[in-house]
Amino acid sequence: MTRSDIDRLIDWFATWCHSYTRDAGDDDLRNYLLKEVHTHRVRDAAVAIAMELGCNSTDLLLAEAIGLLHDVGRFPQYREYRTFKDADSVNHAARGVRVIAEEGILAGLPPEEHRLIIRSVALHNVYRMPGFLGEREDYFLRLIRDADKLDIWRVFLEYYALPEEERASAVGLGFPDHPDCSPEILGAIADGEMINLVNVKTLNDFKLLQLSWIFDLNFAPTRRLFRERGYLEAFAAALPSDEEVRNTLAVIESYLDRTICATLNVMSGEPSWIR
Repeated sequence: MTRSDIDRLIDWFATWCHSYTRDAGDDDLRNYLLKEVHTHRVRDAAVAIAMELGCNSTDLLLAEAIGLLHDVGRFPQYREYRTFKDADSVNHAARGVRVIAEEGILAGLPPEEHRLIIRSVALHNVYRMPGFLGEREDYFLRLIRDADKLDIWRVFLEYYALPEEERASAVGLGFPDHPDCSPEILGAIADGEMINLVNVKTLNDFKLLQLSWIFDLNFAPTRRLFRERGYLEAFAAALPSDEEVRNTLAVIESYLDRTICATLNVMSGEPSWIR
């Protein structure tokens, strides 16, 4: 993959987005623009993480391509179903693979690069990492999953801060905005478990699901950026301030402190399982 390949994909993506936004009404436009901005931020995050991990120039380009293409299925998903909830519409990752094939935008790439990009797009939204991938496929899938989470946190925190009439309607996935949190959701985080969307009942549960992604991060730079951007504090401000929620947030903070500390130990020469 070359820089000209990336520039060609960037041009294609701009045209792709414009085909959806040019005649969109206000609410539809907010949803499409949200995904367009998200895509570019994930692309930037993937490159930033890859650079910090010491990737070579070719792998930086692959990280950029995967970031740019990871959510192309969101556009037809929203146009056809008016939702970003896969369970109520279509698997947006699989839809993205179909878009890439129909548009022929990876034609001419070496087969191994083509396969790696397709596999990363197809699996970026799975609940847990699959165990059947080769080393490079595993690495790039972990990279796009980390980069995606970093910007999804921003998207939702901005969504929660907006007045309801200014929100992109599809972001909340239709969960009722009740003041409570489900006990099973709080208990799962207390046990250090990532929450499955099928168990979410309220918007507050959904916020806790997003926080539980901290248990699924793969790379030290991602954890550091989560901390530096103040995401935990921002989610705390968007959640009820009762004792159960405070205890749940303390579990997440403790996990984050522990893993960041382990990473620093690696840098100082001490052994650790943390990447």
